Amino acid sequence: VATLRHTQIRTMRFESLAVFGLLLVSANGFQTPQIRAAHVGPFRAVAVGQESAIMAPLGTNQDNEEIDLTGIALSGLKGQALKWKDEDYPTAAEIRRILPEGCTEPDTKTSLAYLSVSVLGTVACTAFGLSMLSIANPANIFTWPFWALYSAVTGTVAMGLWVLAHECGHGAFSKDRKLQDRVGYVLHSLFLVPYFSWQHSHAVHHQYTNNIELGETHVPETASAPGEADSLQARDKFVEKLGKDKGTVAWGVLQTFLHLVIGWPAYLMIGASGGKARGLTNHYYPEPLQPEKDVQELFPGQWKEKVYKSDIGVAAVLSAVIAWAICNGPAQMMAIYGGPYLVVNAWLVVYTWLQHTDVDVPHFSNEDHNYVKGALHTIDRPYDKLDPWGLIDFLHHKIGTTHVAHHFDSRIPHYKAQAATDAIKENFPEFYLYEPTPIPQAIWRIAKGTAAIEKRGKRWVWNNEGFEDKL
Repeated sequence: VATLRHTQIRTMRFESLAVFGLLLVSANGFQTPQIRAAHVGPFRAVAVGQESAIMAPLGTNQDNEEIDLTGIALSGLKGQALKWKDEDYPTAAEIRRILPEGCTEPDTKTSLAYLSVSVLGTVACTAFGLSMLSIANPANIFTWPFWALYSAVTGTVAMGLWVLAHECGHGAFSKDRKLQDRVGYVLHSLFLVPYFSWQHSHAVHHQYTNNIELGETHVPETASAPGEADSLQARDKFVEKLGKDKGTVAWGVLQTFLHLVIGWPAYLMIGASGGKARGLTNHYYPEPLQPEKDVQELFPGQWKEKVYKSDIGVAAVLSAVIAWAICNGPAQMMAIYGGPYLVVNAWLVVYTWLQHTDVDVPHFSNEDHNYVKGALHTIDRPYDKLDPWGLIDFLHHKIGTTHVAHHFDSRIPHYKAQAATDAIKENFPEFYLYEPTPIPQAIWRIAKGTAAIEKRGKRWVWNNEGFEDKL
């Protein structure tokens, strides 16, 4: 019964994704305790650098069996994460000992300096856009290529603001919690993201990374029993209708669109791709959307009030955006704000999707998962090679090239994350995941090859039998 209920919940979430995502597209003085732990489940998700971090080894869950690799495609990782055995994982204490001293201590002046880079860059792009309104009227369809380029550049620069707001939520921006929360609240509100709501749900994600039951964001579908619909069967239907080559391409295009365009607002609105255990969720409304279901609350206790506090900032920005569209026309609003907003959302999903997903990176049931195992299945990628100068990686504060260290201890400021990354690579090279495929090709492989997972031994893996040559 429980399995059927979870399957129904997952189906509702994915079928509703497009509708709710499209619906969404159309602070000062608040303070919260520094988010170093998420009180969910029977224990806390704690940064590895804390004394109270989960340091127990996996105990009796030892996986000495050889995994069946039939149908598992290989990324540039060459199946590295599939070779690990439970007894070989380092403990959190062992990882903490090798991190550079002081790497979890933020420096407010340094953080503000990086903030100024992102603010000035975004303001400069926006000022240029405003100056072009009289020359390239966005209501004229022939100017749309220009505004598309403007959106791509401005949204790429503005993504740096998103990363720093994310850092505020982790307590990695400043020791001054009032300043930190005010900065994070304002920045996230500008992107219509409820600051405290996402702060908490993201802490849940850190605790349960690659946990198929309690994970939060990019939790994969599990393959259904015969006769039940799932994404594997949906992909097969594409192939049946269009042929293997065209069908696989069409499936990849659809998944890329659903993730990069609709995925983020759909997650905020209905919890699309969230964990099975919580059913449908909403980051603007703290109560479960399915009260009749036996699901865990995403926002328990004091977090309910904080969700509503977050809504104030979002409502203020949304009201201003609507007023702008009414006064100056929706074309101008979309050109200056809406286009870059969509680009920021796309960047966010690229990072969150690729950091924990690839065709040969497994997931785990709750009984076979722990904090360290989840963190070790985070993937660093070559975002520094997206352009010849590494400019995008710099503007995004190296969020994608140092994300493994971030998952070990989310209090590490981005400007100290490279040193922590180097220490992890040097001391635990066999447990450090770096996938070298260029980002566009990696997105395309993952879009085509991560339809649904099935259990083999103690791991849940992506079955791409018959599609290996297309990935």
